[in-house]
Amino acid sequence: MSEEHDTSMDQTVDEGDQEVVTLKDILQSEQELMDDANAVLGAIDDKKCTYSEGYMKRQALYSCLTCVPEARTDVSKAAGVCLACCLHCHEGHELIELYTKRNFRCDCGNKKFSNLTCILDNVKSSINELNQYNQNFSGVYCTCSRPYPDPEDPIEDDMIQCIICEDWYHSRHLGVEIPSQNYSEMICEACVGKHQFILHYNGMSLNKVNPSEQVEVEVVKEQSDAKGATEATDNAETSNNVEDPLKLDDDNKMEVASSSDNEQKVEEGNIEQNDNSLNNAESSQVLINNSEVCKMPKTKPTRICTKFWADVEWRNQLCTCPQCLKMYEDQKVMFLLDPQDTVHVYEEKGKAKARELEEREHEDDMKLLNSLDRVPLMEAIAGFNDMKVNLMEYLKKFAENKKVVREEDIREFFSKYDTKKKQKCEIPHYCR
Repeated sequence: MSEEHDTSMDQTVDEGDQEVVTLKDILQSEQELMDDANAVLGAIDDKKCTYSEGYMKRQALYSCLTCVPEARTDVSKAAGVCLACCLHCHEGHELIELYTKRNFRCDCGNKKFSNLTCILDNVKSSINELNQYNQNFSGVYCTCSRPYPDPEDPIEDDMIQCIICEDWYHSRHLGVEIPSQNYSEMICEACVGKHQFILHYNGMSLNKVNPSEQVEVEVVKEQSDAKGATEATDNAETSNNVEDPLKLDDDNKMEVASSSDNEQKVEEGNIEQNDNSLNNAESSQVLINNSEVCKMPKTKPTRICTKFWADVEWRNQLCTCPQCLKMYEDQKVMFLLDPQDTVHVYEEKGKAKARELEEREHEDDMKLLNSLDRVPLMEAIAGFNDMKVNLMEYLKKFAENKKVVREEDIREFFSKYDTKKKQKCEIPHYCR
């Protein structure tokens, strides 16, 4: 399509109150839909059940309410199936698209399905014990527990997924203002309250709290005389009396000091630390077992709320000292330390695989063209160019007259073009 034709086709056309889109708008919209589909589905084999892959780091999932209708009211009865099973085992069923979920194994055909056997893989365990199910499997989302799209909700609203619980939330139900700056990840208020160590990394979030809403927490580990284990007492008093995840068991309690303290005493060494270094919110460091350092910031806000992060780099700042690692494991959030866990990484893999398939198909098409004899090849190229010229001449009239191109107009063009093409191909017979 030439540049001047592109310009003419991009003109805005008004015909009464009818909404008009240009050909460029349609093509761009189609490409965006393709990119979105490739991001979610591009890395998944649509012909092979993922069950043999075990608990996959991340995959596209679906909940079948036709096979498991009780999941509508009881999440414990819910089941999730992979893309291939969705297409081959549940065609025509009522399916809930779940986007992606982490650490999940395909349930298709196991004991959660009373009357269905997986077509693609019929040798499966009766249940996948490590699978996690939330209300999304019942077809509802957010704190309002409503479907999406909601036919009874007149307000259009974006849905945002929490990276921990993986539920989806209406932006207006998150309890905070959505950052104007582009964000990469979100942790909902419920998950922040459940995993309060996240509050200590408030300085890296987009919606930071006011300094007046923060308290300072300093952690000191004392070495045990008997076993070399650490032992301390907890002296912190927080204004909201919410249990802090830094309060561990009796053998691992931490001593919380006020911001006015100038010295910290360690039994073996009587080490004095400078108050300026202790008050550094982003680099509070405490000796652990005389060799390892805890890098968790010592300040935390008293307010528990939804947190937004500009990019995934905040995960790289999470402390990985032995004590913090144990805390992540106990709270079942070790995936936060896995660089392959993020949705961004998954989507990039999907897009890369889709591009690879497109390039392969292009190579196959070129091989096919190169395999043709010269005469059929030249005829095919000439036929395509002829169709393109005729189509552009036809569409140019609509652009010049500022008329809307309707579906029936396109059908009419190809009908006439096919007739014209047949007439050219007919061999005339002359009588002598």
